[in-house]
Amino acid sequence: MPAVPGGDPLVTSVRTAVYTVPTGTPEADGTLAWNATTVVTVHVEAAGRTGLGWTYGSPAAATAVRKHLAPVVTGRSVWDVAAANEAMTRAVRNAARPGVAGHAVSAVDIALWDLKARLLGLPLVRLLGGARDEVPVYGSGGFTTYDDQQQDRQLRGWTEDLGIPRVKIKIGESWGSDEPRDRARITRARRSIGDTARLFVDANGAYGAKQAIRLAAHLDAEDVTWLEEPVSSDDLAGLAQVRQGVRADVTAGEYGYTLGYFHHMLAAEAVDCLQADVTRCGGITVWLRAAALAEARGLQISGHCAPHLHAHAAGAVPNLRHLEWFHDHVAIENTLFTGALDPSGGAVRPGADGVPGHGMTLSEATAEKYRES
Repeated sequence: MPAVPGGDPLVTSVRTAVYTVPTGTPEADGTLAWNATTVVTVHVEAAGRTGLGWTYGSPAAATAVRKHLAPVVTGRSVWDVAAANEAMTRAVRNAARPGVAGHAVSAVDIALWDLKARLLGLPLVRLLGGARDEVPVYGSGGFTTYDDQQQDRQLRGWTEDLGIPRVKIKIGESWGSDEPRDRARITRARRSIGDTARLFVDANGAYGAKQAIRLAAHLDAEDVTWLEEPVSSDDLAGLAQVRQGVRADVTAGEYGYTLGYFHHMLAAEAVDCLQADVTRCGGITVWLRAAALAEARGLQISGHCAPHLHAHAAGAVPNLRHLEWFHDHVAIENTLFTGALDPSGGAVRPGADGVPGHGMTLSEATAEKYRES
């Protein structure tokens, strides 16, 4: 076992790969369309064990790992993940820390936490310090490209087949230019899930503030309790304006790449619940800090997408609201990796099986057909 004077295991290698997985059908939200999702994986090795992390985004994140981060992390103690995270952040100062480099830092940070937990023989949630046995999830998809039957089938699959009592659909079609269809889809979604399940909507920044406030009457009529990114998450004043003008909880934060971003969002009183994405914000290290910022203001945090990477961190914070069980990422994580969690009943139970780390392992043979580099 390679060691420093204290006898700590040292990182011996950092490997990365890129995979692109097509979606089942063309998909879109209010401001973007896509037909495939790219996954950048990171494997970090030490003392005969391997930790796994990944992020969703540009293949350029793999280049950032190789050029900027691997040299910084290799040779460091596995135990000191916070120090490695700080070193990585400094290393990409001139390489666009918010954005692609942020994805890269996040993937390596996750892999380091997974490696540390595996070396200690602990489920990651135990290493982080569990705050709950179950992590509530909500079904997320409802793309604007879906026809009525596709949307109904997906929503019923979550609520009836899996027993998930919270679901979300995309609205704000074509940058908010087809509001009548948005309203009709919200109404159909409520009919699909019945009166007892909770209905969430996500505009992905498609509306203006006044438009979102005008839509609020329809949201109230259909008992929509979660209004995600009604305006751009960069428009903190607009988010705050909508928050004051609607009954539904206003949420944002998935595009936070630094802790300062979350501080400014909270200081602006722009959200009722903070979102953060562990594959963008700087990994588990920074995600936990963002949760603490929210808790200090009496707010909850919700994990954005990448459900199997959020689950253990989500189980370690007392102010968690829920975790997004996002259609695309669930499909990918069930295809490319082993160790998937079961959301039946509306919650997952990270660490319940006692498997060390986050419990996920790349299925090399399956993944190979999707590999780009």
